Amino acid sequence: MPVKLLIADDEDVIRNGLAKYIELHTDRFEKIYLAENGLTAIDFILRYRPELLLLDIQMPLKNGLEVMKEAKNAGIHPVTVILSGHDDFKYAQQAVRYGVKDYLLKPCRSSDILKKLNELADELDGLPPGRPEEKDAVRNPAVHKAVEYMREHYDENLTAQQVADVAGITAGYLSTLFTQHLGCGFVEYLNEIRIEYACTYLQQNFLKNYEIAYRVGFKDEKYFSRVFKKVKGMSPSEYRSMNKL
Repeated sequence: MPVKLLIADDEDVIRNGLAKYIELHTDRFEKIYLAENGLTAIDFILRYRPELLLLDIQMPLKNGLEVMKEAKNAGIHPVTVILSGHDDFKYAQQAVRYGVKDYLLKPCRSSDILKKLNELADELDGLPPGRPEEKDAVRNPAVHKAVEYMREHYDENLTAQQVADVAGITAGYLSTLFTQHLGCGFVEYLNEIRIEYACTYLQQNFLKNYEIAYRVGFKDEKYFSRVFKKVKGMSPSEYRSMNKL
């Protein structure tokens, strides 16, 4: 599916630089629109209805949160990534209420931003984000449904039976398909999804480790730490210190 991208940022160097970098390194986006303030961003959203939105918080005329609010009130819901120099958690909280998909802090490497945008473009195409084997698994409708559901509900107390019911198969067959297509079992794969999202929170450096553990679906901080170390080869605290945005 052709994807239209809107980059809204009042800093010319960031806005124009990102557009050039994206155009140079991918042909994934049908059109890239550039807005230097919130009013222009709203106008572009209403006029062109971009599927993806990379949005600064602090902009002239209308801030990023106001842009998201007006788009939502108009019934338009672009997949939105916040790119901001403000690390106050209140901004992230407000952005989450308006459905923001991710919250990146400046300075952030162009390559990391493009990686995130490509993942979201894949989601819009119905491809699960993340590991290459996930995209291969899309060829199996049951695995596709299961992965999609797990990524939407990873923070809940999911069971293999619940996911199997969504996919329209038995829990035993779900386990077999996961082994065949994803190379791991249900619990292992669910934990990998949760750790993937935990890494994002750790990079943003807003929440304490126990808060992240509960937010991504773990009920025990110690178990979260053990699983994290198994998946990433280091503790959550070590990962946080090495990967702050």
